[in-house]
Amino acid sequence: MFRTARPDDFAQIVHLYRQLNPDDPVLDDGSDAAAYQQILDSPALHLFVLDVDGVVVATTYLNVIPNLTRSASPYAVIENVVVDESRRGTGLGRQIMAGTLQAAWDAGCYKAMLMTGSRTPGTHTFYRACGFSPDAKTAYLARPS
Repeated sequence: MFRTARPDDFAQIVHLYRQLNPDDPVLDDGSDAAAYQQILDSPALHLFVLDVDGVVVATTYLNVIPNLTRSASPYAVIENVVVDESRRGTGLGRQIMAGTLQAAWDAGCYKAMLMTGSRTPGTHTFYRACGFSPDAKTAYLARPS
């Protein structure tokens, strides 16, 4: 079942994020739980999950951003797309991406963007199959020094 994340999904989502970024430090100061609650409380931020028999097996994070161009239509940025390692290749990724994109379109977004740092060809094939084009824009990334 595709649905919005709930407060009690926190541990399962963090488990999925460990698969996405295994080198991230484990936070024990509660800052991750506070950020999670802030996401859940914000009307423009949408954390989605796929729930199979009470287990969160996939997640995406949709940011709907207000905009002054394109007839003041918002745009979407999708982040942190993760399907549990044991369930990859089963169609769950396409299912959660379809729900996430539909939520963007339902919010009036005129486009949805995402970036991936993956060099795995299958990841790029997956995003193209979900309707994303690698040729539409050029992405640049800056990080604090």
